[in-house]
Amino acid sequence: MRMLHTPPPLQDLVRKVGLDRFWELFSQKLPDDRYFHWDEVRHRSPPEGMTVEEWWLSLRHHRQSQSKALPLADAKGSSFTWFLTDRMLLSLHKLDMGAGGTVLMPAQVTNPATRDQYYVSSLMEEAITSSQIEGATTTREVARDMLRSQRVPKDNSERMILNNYLTMREMERWKNQKLTPELVFDIHRKITENTLDDPTAAGRLRRADELVEVVDEQTEEVLHVPPPASTLEKRMQAMCDFANQPDDSSPFVHPIIRGIILHLWLAYDHPFKDGNGRTARALFYWLMLNRGFWLFQFVSISQILLRSRSRYGQAFLKTETDGNDLNYFLLHQLEVIEQAIQSLHDYIARKTNEISEASRMLKALDEFNHRQEALLNRAIRRPGTVFTIESHQNSHGVSYATARADMLGLVERGVLTQRKRGKAFVFEAPADLEQRLRS
Repeated sequence: MRMLHTPPPLQDLVRKVGLDRFWELFSQKLPDDRYFHWDEVRHRSPPEGMTVEEWWLSLRHHRQSQSKALPLADAKGSSFTWFLTDRMLLSLHKLDMGAGGTVLMPAQVTNPATRDQYYVSSLMEEAITSSQIEGATTTREVARDMLRSQRVPKDNSERMILNNYLTMREMERWKNQKLTPELVFDIHRKITENTLDDPTAAGRLRRADELVEVVDEQTEEVLHVPPPASTLEKRMQAMCDFANQPDDSSPFVHPIIRGIILHLWLAYDHPFKDGNGRTARALFYWLMLNRGFWLFQFVSISQILLRSRSRYGQAFLKTETDGNDLNYFLLHQLEVIEQAIQSLHDYIARKTNEISEASRMLKALDEFNHRQEALLNRAIRRPGTVFTIESHQNSHGVSYATARADMLGLVERGVLTQRKRGKAFVFEAPADLEQRLRS
């Protein structure tokens, strides 16, 4: 990830062009749809009649004139700022329609009979990809098998993924609590358990003797130096106070905007020795669920972030190098959220098409419950898949007794075979499964 050029100070540009020219420029409202950073503007052709410096001066001053300060400040005490652009308003409108209510919800996630399998699948996806952003190397298939079968993690990467998964499951309980430093510590402790070089660093603020910097992995260039450890306790309390402000407080901050700010706040402060990125993304989910945006139970933002990690990092850098203008990060994250929700819709459509034929056949039989149908559909799509009572239990969020009854019922019907592996029973679909279903 390359470092960005810091924009020239506005006062220097004003001095250079003169006050008369400055006011002339400022009176011309320019479209700001792309929200260019100086690093991009300086390589582009400016509007007719302007130099590159004049174009940047006009854009930047126009932004500053609309910006509002946040309680979040940098290490030098300068506030982060933001304002709503037309693009943000359109994104928020779409997300309000598609992530908070039920009108535009996919039927599969509003139907109690099928929602659990999508919920669990989303939790797994977010747990895996959020960990991969932070360096976990386990493949999706291996990680999913571990989570479904509840086997013990084999290495640090698998432990990171399991911790993320368990943390996301806890959100259902935590979402009704106010955010406090103690809750943030609980989230961090859950995420980092048995993964840190220093186990005592889980669930506590970093100390002054623990150097924490964000460094480019390839160039080893320092990209970000977080605030000193001595300020972290006060900063975390301020972050919690901001997160807990009611929606009708003044000035109004849309809940999704508030969640994105919370994400950046913790990432900027880097209050922990390790695990800051995973904790920051978990806090975003906490705020979304806390404010009633329940579809985020089924949405994985890390899946989108992993596809373009450099853009994720650049959004942080653009904000920090351009006078703490938070809009760079807000615009990026709103785009990510929209893509994540679209990805959910695409995933559901794809899976629906894949299993439509098998579902038609199974429903015609009318002898299996919806969990058994889901298992048999998976067995038809993926011959040779091995199932356990625990994997069936975890895939559908049911009790062990219910899962066991489901599996033994399928064995009795002759559509699964049962054998022992070690001390546990495993279940497999026979090669002639479809033929047995028709018999």
